Amino acid sequence: MTLILKTLLLLLLLYILVNLALAGIAMIRGGRSMSHYLGRRVGVSALVLLIVLIAAALGYLPLNPRPY
Repeated sequence: MTLILKTLLLLLLLYILVNLALAGIAMIRGGRSMSHYLGRRVGVSALVLLIVLIAAALGYLPLNPRPY
């Protein structure tokens, strides 16, 4: 389960980077609206944060112990 979760998070983070690159290309070339890609990036970033918080609360993602 942990491997599936980490793979899902990695794919979502790659999707965020692709949308960031597409927004940069749209800014330079003037194709589709840049806010379209940036809005998608923000939505997926919120989804990643939500998945990480839920997975940590359920114990699927082990957190580092406190150093003291």
